[in-house]
Amino acid sequence: MEAAFTSLKRVNSVSGMTSTAPSADLLVAHFAGKLAFETDASDVHSAQEQGAGFVLIDSRGGAAWAQGRIVGAVHMPTAEIAERALAEIPLDLPVVTYCWGPGCNGSTRAALEFARLGYQVKEMIGGFEYWAREGYPVEDAHGPVVRAKDPLTAPLSTVTCDC
Repeated sequence: MEAAFTSLKRVNSVSGMTSTAPSADLLVAHFAGKLAFETDASDVHSAQEQGAGFVLIDSRGGAAWAQGRIVGAVHMPTAEIAERALAEIPLDLPVVTYCWGPGCNGSTRAALEFARLGYQVKEMIGGFEYWAREGYPVEDAHGPVVRAKDPLTAPLSTVTCDC
Protein backbone atom coordinates (compact mmCIF):
# COMPACT_ATOMS: atom_id res chain seq x y z
CA MET A 1 0.00 0.00 0.00
CA GLU A 2 2.82 2.40 0.84
CA ALA A 3 4.34 1.66 -2.57
CA ALA A 4 1.10 2.77 -4.20
CA PHE A 5 1.20 6.07 -2.33
CA THR A 6 4.88 6.52 -3.18
CA SER A 7 3.97 6.08 -6.84
CA LEU A 8 1.13 8.59 -6.45
CA LYS A 9 3.52 11.04 -4.77
CA ARG A 10 5.83 10.91 -7.79
CA VAL A 11 2.92 11.48 -10.19
CA ASN A 12 1.55 14.30 -8.04
CA SER A 13 4.90 16.07 -7.82
CA VAL A 14 5.28 15.91 -11.60
CA SER A 15 1.75 17.21 -12.19
CA GLY A 16 2.18 20.07 -9.72
CA MET A 17 -0.29 18.65 -7.21
CA THR A 18 0.52 18.26 -3.54
CA SER A 19 3.08 15.56 -2.87
CA THR A 20 1.92 14.74 0.66
CA ALA A 21 -0.11 11.58 1.06
CA PRO A 22 -3.32 12.18 3.03
CA SER A 23 -3.56 10.78 6.54
CA ALA A 24 -5.65 7.71 7.25
CA ASP A 25 -8.10 9.86 9.25
CA LEU A 26 -8.51 12.26 6.34
CA LEU A 27 -9.06 9.38 3.93
CA VAL A 28 -11.69 7.81 6.20
CA ALA A 29 -13.47 11.15 6.63
CA HIS A 30 -13.46 11.77 2.88
CA PHE A 31 -14.88 8.40 1.86
CA ALA A 32 -17.37 8.22 4.74
CA GLY A 33 -18.54 11.69 3.72
CA LYS A 34 -19.07 10.58 0.13
CA LEU A 35 -21.16 7.62 1.30
CA ALA A 36 -23.22 9.91 3.54
CA PHE A 37 -24.20 12.08 0.56
CA GLU A 38 -24.15 9.69 -2.41
CA THR A 39 -25.70 6.39 -3.38
CA ASP A 40 -25.70 4.43 -6.63
CA ALA A 41 -28.18 2.68 -8.88
CA SER A 42 -27.52 -0.74 -7.35
CA ASP A 43 -28.13 0.49 -3.80
CA VAL A 44 -31.26 2.43 -4.80
CA HIS A 45 -32.67 -0.60 -6.62
CA SER A 46 -31.95 -2.83 -3.61
CA ALA A 47 -33.64 -0.31 -1.31
CA GLN A 48 -36.69 -0.22 -3.60
CA GLU A 49 -36.85 -4.03 -3.62
CA GLN A 50 -36.68 -4.10 0.19
CA GLY A 51 -39.45 -1.50 0.50
CA ALA A 52 -37.24 1.11 2.14
CA GLY A 53 -39.07 4.35 2.83
CA PHE A 54 -37.70 7.07 0.57
CA VAL A 55 -38.76 9.07 -2.46
CA LEU A 56 -36.78 8.97 -5.68
CA ILE A 57 -36.81 12.33 -7.49
CA ASP A 58 -36.19 12.75 -11.21
CA SER A 59 -34.97 16.34 -11.42
CA ARG A 60 -34.87 16.52 -15.23
CA GLY A 61 -37.21 18.48 -17.47
CA GLY A 62 -40.43 17.28 -19.07
CA ALA A 63 -38.93 16.07 -22.35
CA ALA A 64 -36.36 13.94 -20.51
CA TRP A 65 -39.06 12.51 -18.22
CA ALA A 66 -41.20 11.54 -21.22
CA GLN A 67 -38.22 9.94 -22.96
CA GLY A 68 -37.55 7.59 -20.06
CA ARG A 69 -37.50 7.44 -16.29
CA ILE A 70 -36.97 5.14 -13.35
CA VAL A 71 -40.08 3.18 -12.42
CA GLY A 72 -41.50 4.64 -9.21
CA ALA A 73 -39.71 7.99 -9.48
CA VAL A 74 -41.45 11.30 -8.87
CA HIS A 75 -40.93 13.97 -11.51
CA MET A 76 -39.89 17.23 -9.85
CA PRO A 77 -37.59 19.42 -11.94
CA THR A 78 -35.04 21.32 -9.88
CA ALA A 79 -36.70 24.67 -10.62
CA GLU A 80 -39.93 23.40 -8.99
CA ILE A 81 -38.51 21.85 -5.82
CA ALA A 82 -38.74 24.94 -3.59
CA GLU A 83 -42.37 25.44 -4.62
CA ARG A 84 -43.60 21.82 -4.57
CA ALA A 85 -41.53 19.69 -2.20
CA LEU A 86 -43.00 20.57 1.18
CA ALA A 87 -46.56 20.18 -0.15
CA GLU A 88 -45.89 16.82 -1.80
CA ILE A 89 -43.18 15.06 0.23
CA PRO A 90 -43.19 14.64 4.01
CA LEU A 91 -40.15 16.33 5.54
CA ASP A 92 -39.21 13.16 7.42
CA LEU A 93 -39.11 11.04 4.24
CA PRO A 94 -35.56 10.64 2.88
CA VAL A 95 -35.02 11.83 -0.68
CA VAL A 96 -32.75 10.49 -3.43
CA THR A 97 -32.23 12.69 -6.49
CA TYR A 98 -31.11 11.77 -9.97
CA CYS A 99 -30.57 13.46 -13.31
CA TRP A 100 -29.27 12.20 -16.70
CA GLY A 101 -25.89 10.76 -15.81
CA PRO A 102 -22.37 11.33 -14.54
CA GLY A 103 -21.81 14.23 -16.95
CA CYS A 104 -24.72 16.19 -15.47
CA ASN A 105 -24.78 17.94 -12.09
CA GLY A 106 -28.57 18.39 -12.08
CA SER A 107 -29.00 15.84 -9.30
CA THR A 108 -26.48 17.77 -7.20
CA ARG A 109 -28.43 21.00 -7.67
CA ALA A 110 -31.69 19.19 -6.87
CA ALA A 111 -30.17 17.64 -3.74
CA LEU A 112 -29.02 21.10 -2.66
CA GLU A 113 -32.59 22.43 -3.00
CA PHE A 114 -33.95 19.58 -0.86
CA ALA A 115 -31.19 20.09 1.73
CA ARG A 116 -32.07 23.80 1.93
CA LEU A 117 -35.64 22.79 2.79
CA GLY A 118 -34.43 20.49 5.59
CA TYR A 119 -34.73 17.07 3.92
CA GLN A 120 -32.29 14.22 4.41
CA VAL A 121 -31.10 13.77 0.85
CA LYS A 122 -28.66 11.72 -1.19
CA GLU A 123 -27.61 12.01 -4.80
CA MET A 124 -27.72 8.90 -7.00
CA ILE A 125 -24.41 8.93 -8.84
CA GLY A 126 -24.55 7.72 -12.42
CA GLY A 127 -28.09 9.02 -12.80
CA PHE A 128 -30.68 7.68 -15.20
CA GLU A 129 -27.94 6.61 -17.62
CA TYR A 130 -26.36 4.10 -15.27
CA TRP A 131 -29.72 2.95 -13.90
CA ALA A 132 -30.81 2.07 -17.44
CA ARG A 133 -27.43 0.64 -18.45
CA GLU A 134 -27.47 -1.65 -15.41
CA GLY A 135 -30.79 -3.09 -16.58
CA TYR A 136 -33.05 -1.80 -13.81
CA PRO A 137 -36.75 -1.04 -14.46
CA VAL A 138 -37.35 1.89 -16.82
CA GLU A 139 -40.52 3.29 -18.33
CA ASP A 140 -41.42 5.99 -20.80
CA ALA A 141 -44.63 7.67 -21.93
CA HIS A 142 -45.75 4.36 -23.50
CA GLY A 143 -45.04 2.09 -20.51
CA PRO A 144 -42.25 -0.28 -19.40
CA VAL A 145 -39.06 -0.39 -21.44
CA VAL A 146 -36.97 -3.57 -21.34
CA ARG A 147 -33.25 -2.94 -21.63
CA ALA A 148 -30.42 -5.43 -21.52
CA LYS A 149 -27.64 -4.88 -19.03
CA ASP A 150 -24.59 -3.15 -20.42
CA PRO A 151 -21.63 -5.45 -19.64
CA LEU A 152 -19.45 -2.38 -19.09
CA THR A 153 -21.57 -1.28 -16.13
CA ALA A 154 -23.03 -4.41 -14.53
CA PRO A 155 -22.27 -8.12 -14.29
CA LEU A 156 -24.51 -10.06 -16.66
CA SER A 157 -24.83 -13.15 -14.46
CA THR A 158 -25.87 -11.56 -11.14
CA VAL A 159 -28.13 -8.84 -9.82
CA THR A 160 -25.38 -6.82 -8.14
CA CYS A 161 -21.67 -6.29 -8.50
CA ASP A 162 -21.02 -7.42 -4.88
CA CYS A 163 -18.76 -4.43 -4.25
